Amino acid sequence: MMTDDGKRTLRSAHSYGKLDRDGFIHRSWMKNQGLPGDVFDGRPVIGICNTWSELTPCNSHLREVAEHVKRGVWEAGGLPVEFPAMSLGETQMRPTAMLFRNLLAMEVEELIRGNPIDGVVLLGGCDKTTPGQIMGAASVDLPTMVISSGPMLNGKYRGKDIGSGTDVWKFSEAVRAGEMTLKDFMGAEAGMSRSPGTCMTMGTASTMACLIEAMGLSLPFNGTLPAMDARRRAMAHETGRRIVAMVKDDVKPSHILTRAAFENAIRVHAAIGGSTNAVVHLLALAGRVGVELSLEDFDALSADIPLLVDLQPSGRYLMEDFHYAGALPGLMTKIKDKLNLDAVTVGGMTIGDIVAEGEVYNDEVIRPMANPVKPVSGIWVLRGNLAPDGAVMKPNAASPELLTHRGRAVVFDTIEDFKARIDDPALEVDETSMLVLRGCGPKGYPGMPEVGNMPLPPKLLAKGVKDMVRISDARMSGTAFGTVVLHVAPESTAGGPLALVRTGDEIELNGPNRSLSLLVDEAELARRRAELAARPAAPIPARGYYRLHVEHVMQADKGCDLDFLVGASGDRVTRESH
Repeated sequence: MMTDDGKRTLRSAHSYGKLDRDGFIHRSWMKNQGLPGDVFDGRPVIGICNTWSELTPCNSHLREVAEHVKRGVWEAGGLPVEFPAMSLGETQMRPTAMLFRNLLAMEVEELIRGNPIDGVVLLGGCDKTTPGQIMGAASVDLPTMVISSGPMLNGKYRGKDIGSGTDVWKFSEAVRAGEMTLKDFMGAEAGMSRSPGTCMTMGTASTMACLIEAMGLSLPFNGTLPAMDARRRAMAHETGRRIVAMVKDDVKPSHILTRAAFENAIRVHAAIGGSTNAVVHLLALAGRVGVELSLEDFDALSADIPLLVDLQPSGRYLMEDFHYAGALPGLMTKIKDKLNLDAVTVGGMTIGDIVAEGEVYNDEVIRPMANPVKPVSGIWVLRGNLAPDGAVMKPNAASPELLTHRGRAVVFDTIEDFKARIDDPALEVDETSMLVLRGCGPKGYPGMPEVGNMPLPPKLLAKGVKDMVRISDARMSGTAFGTVVLHVAPESTAGGPLALVRTGDEIELNGPNRSLSLLVDEAELARRRAELAARPAAPIPARGYYRLHVEHVMQADKGCDLDFLVGASGDRVTRESH
């Protein structure tokens, strides 16, 4: 809608611009916060969607970051209004934060759509907050920018850098193997998390922050600037200014989140050694914005891109080092021939413009294509009679000698079954075995937890075994490592072939050929299917969001979104509240 002077009437004017009872209500109650009347003069109203929480250590500093966004909004002539959204603390929430990603997306979508705002800045960082917020915002399609929490400072212990998650897994296995004392293990605890912010390894939080930057939804360096660096506050200020301009120019997520942007994200994901969790998040986001994206795209688009960032868990360094070495703009100079350089960003520049200004200051951290950290990276998508709808693995985090392997299955029906038996010296397992875990998919757990990187049996750790093939319908932390096959679809609870595997069955993994096969003849599998079909169906939760999730969640190859949330709602709300 345009005014008489040719200016576009903003969405917020439907609430704050009316000279009637409804306008009175909308303005008057906002004025109880000390706002003067002239801020309702038609200027852009910018929502600041904040997932601050003391139960989400990654996001515990976002109140302060929000104040810097507000400064920028005021300076640019907008009206900032901060509102909270559900905060999903990966390290604190049970049974798994992933169970609630879609609930956060629903909340963000309805908060943005239902309130009189013209644009939104999303503040989040912990693993599921960023994808949940963006999924919700993209479904409404108002001008949107992201400010991520930023990574913690490098962990320190006994004069060495230690990394979030990655060294937890290493130290924990060392204790179980008798190579590290419990006292030393506990001593590392205080030095690992030295500031607010996300994991400083290339976990899911850092992965998603980098991919959001690569897709153009944030200003440059958003993915890597440490949480406590003053420049993140300055970026928040600049974001506040920029979102006002985006509202005036009507630049929406649908203009940014094109197929080209998703392709850039997948290629960057390979170069940085990103988390496998990014697969389900990008697939879900693509479903919200109507971009055709398949599981195979992750494999095909990253096949010719090696691992270039030497960063834990697939390398040596941490996020601070990556930032100081040149960050994402520097990294993208190394793969510029593989990127869609004309893709636009929220900053008004193209990816090509950003790449043109990128530099690398430490080629040990950010490697050239001719000297990669590892020649193979990205995501391998496996198929076969054990994963007809696909499974994923991260080759740069795996043991090369296990990428092709045939072994005997040792099957665990639930995570509780696994925990009860894995330490048993009598467990029939050896270094050639494959650990198989089921009942941990989107419906079965519910929520698809990060338990796919199963700890190894102590009796094998004592023999010096450091890795085994592990297969599950679960996910794993982006900070984890090993030869781990994840996201097997369909999951066992949904009737997938994983439910048919029995201890002693032989399984063949051929990563280079992208195959995962259960070596049991079809007649025997048919008999097992009949047995399985005769059993009572697994009970579904009795009430609440758990029930809604189990009844409507899609499988991992579709992004684990709720089936009725695919697509967009738009921003129109026609009815008044009084």
